Amino acid sequence: MKLPESYYHNPDVVALSRDLIGKYLFTCIDGNLTGGYIVETEAYAGIIDKASHAHGGRMTPRTKTMYLQGGVSYVYLCYGIHEMFNIVTSVDGQPHAILIRAIHPTDGLDMIMARRDMDTLKPNITRGPGSVAKALGISRNINAMSLQGDTIWVEDRGLTFPDVEVVAGPRVGIDYAGDDALLPYRFYLKENIFVSKPNK
Repeated sequence: MKLPESYYHNPDVVALSRDLIGKYLFTCIDGNLTGGYIVETEAYAGIIDKASHAHGGRMTPRTKTMYLQGGVSYVYLCYGIHEMFNIVTSVDGQPHAILIRAIHPTDGLDMIMARRDMDTLKPNITRGPGSVAKALGISRNINAMSLQGDTIWVEDRGLTFPDVEVVAGPRVGIDYAGDDALLPYRFYLKENIFVSKPNK
């Protein structure tokens, strides 16, 4: 049920970001399976996108992962605190990526709560990209890892949502990107409790 590698080679990062809503993201870290279905994403359109780490063709030790062929993980540290998990998409040399901002947890709930130091499934347990990574045990140790392996992967379990239930709007926290900050590249389920409030 894993999405095939060819799925990630689509050059339309915005369409893929929308299509990932309802797909299941899983990790198996130290033998612990955890995961849930994706309810919030953001698309980053490579060198032409002022909000992208690779804008203008920027190539650094951090961003080089974005230039790999689609179907690998891109994990980076934000503000020196939060690990952030992205899915690299498109073809080799075109640095597209999709940030996973929230999931609805379904598997390995005890481990998810332990990693988040919570005793109940509060909505913020997997709300926000830093929370997603922590809950699923994602770190930079799995940066550039194939999504075809047994550590981190995405599955299609037939869960879909009509467009009326999915909001497309501006991305979060990228005011520096000028006009590109207004692009409707963020997708989220309108009524899901694990999703951030609009523009938060």
